[in-house]
Amino acid sequence: MRIRPHRVANLVAASLLIAALTTDASSVVAPPAALAAAAGPTLPLGHVGRWMTDSVGRVVVLHGFNQVYKVPPYEPSADGFGDDDAAFLAANGFNAMRVGVIWAAVEPQPLSYDDNYLASIAQTVATLASHGIVSLLDFHQDLYNEVFQGEGAPAWAVKTDGLPNPQLGFPGNYFANPAEEFAWNAFWRDAPAPDGLGLQDHYRRAWAHVAAVFRGNPGVFGYEVLNEPWPGFIWEGCFNPVLGCPLQDHKLTEFYRRVVPAIRAADPSTLVFFEPNTLFDEGIHTDLGHVADPNTGFSFHDYCAIESVLHKNVTCRFEDGVTITNASLYADINQIPPLLTEFGATNDLKNLAEVMRHTDRQRMGWLEWAYTGNDKTSSSPTDQALVFNPGLPPTGGNVNTAKLAVLAAPYPQVVAGTPRDWSFRSGTFRLCYSTERVDRAGRFLPGAQTLVSVPPIEYPNGYQVSVTGGQVVSAPNAPVLAVVANPGVDTVDVVVTP
Repeated sequence: MRIRPHRVANLVAASLLIAALTTDASSVVAPPAALAAAAGPTLPLGHVGRWMTDSVGRVVVLHGFNQVYKVPPYEPSADGFGDDDAAFLAANGFNAMRVGVIWAAVEPQPLSYDDNYLASIAQTVATLASHGIVSLLDFHQDLYNEVFQGEGAPAWAVKTDGLPNPQLGFPGNYFANPAEEFAWNAFWRDAPAPDGLGLQDHYRRAWAHVAAVFRGNPGVFGYEVLNEPWPGFIWEGCFNPVLGCPLQDHKLTEFYRRVVPAIRAADPSTLVFFEPNTLFDEGIHTDLGHVADPNTGFSFHDYCAIESVLHKNVTCRFEDGVTITNASLYADINQIPPLLTEFGATNDLKNLAEVMRHTDRQRMGWLEWAYTGNDKTSSSPTDQALVFNPGLPPTGGNVNTAKLAVLAAPYPQVVAGTPRDWSFRSGTFRLCYSTERVDRAGRFLPGAQTLVSVPPIEYPNGYQVSVTGGQVVSAPNAPVLAVVANPGVDTVDVVVTP
């Protein structure tokens, strides 16, 4: 998806309509003399079953990054992220960003909300939107709070009961810090804050305030309730690939059943994503229950433990496959869209490519971790970066070009129909889709456009396109390939090669 119709319009207006290089042999249809400009997704985004959709029902697929600033003032722009970074991302085919929002900055004192902070977040959202990039607002935490060498909850929401607080760093404090384990336990049992209201009640109200501020914001496609919810004291029992973590997942389900309605009361339509507990990303299945809301999605993370700790890609292909399959199963059962909102944090390009192949196979989008480095709560703070210093232009040695060449792969941004499969291997991109709408309310009209990101870094000498059942209606070598179906066809196949 590239929400830049004005830029695509310039390309189309500057050239004559191009017929498909290959058309359906049984039905050769001449292109019309003129065609309206290629149209990106019409907002807001919603969903039909497991598919994210635009307002006219076309399937939308997201590829992008995370931008989370984890130290005061907690603003994504504080490390220099700005217009040149958004332009760089759009030029390389990315269409989404997960933007970190920190509870401590939203509610620095109980029931006191900092709208100046939210205005800064809104400015980042607007900067991204001006380049056709939509944002997922993520209530981000790592290690719960700064006292545990992390960030997230305000200091007034931290309860330790005086237990030992060894400084074991990230992720060590999750596993072996008694004070942090107690703090999480207090959160899950909704212990009272200093004003007597429960911690979860404060969290719910803070989210409602944020949703009210961003309601109707065209740059925001979704809210993510809580980053990497940690089980607390019972994490050992949750590290079981057979039994999972039913007791904690029940608590987590009840938490979401409280927070999501509060968000929905403030914003009736924006998608709300929720995560399983943190150990899900190591291949542990989830026992999360159903969250009864018509506009929810399932966000999840995938980090191979051996890669994260030992920087060895030994079992990752299997482990990543299990995690992504588990996510797809949960999404299918609950009929909500899956979205991989974190993976990577590595310079292991083979591992990145493997995860991307898994997500393509499961037909889901992703947001890679992360756009920048210098992350205090990462197992690879430098290796994780695509752009090393966002305060400098994203050019030359400031860009990890090898990583960009892996992540900037072709993908279907908008599909006028139902995707059957897509893949990118050895320079060849393939997409097969049915013209049937995912809501099963008939088929799209022949003029409805399917848009494919074809980043120049993958095809420096240009590309050629073969279409069966449709036509190319974008300029030669356009960074966004536009395809329309021929009248009466059921299936369209698109092949892009160098």
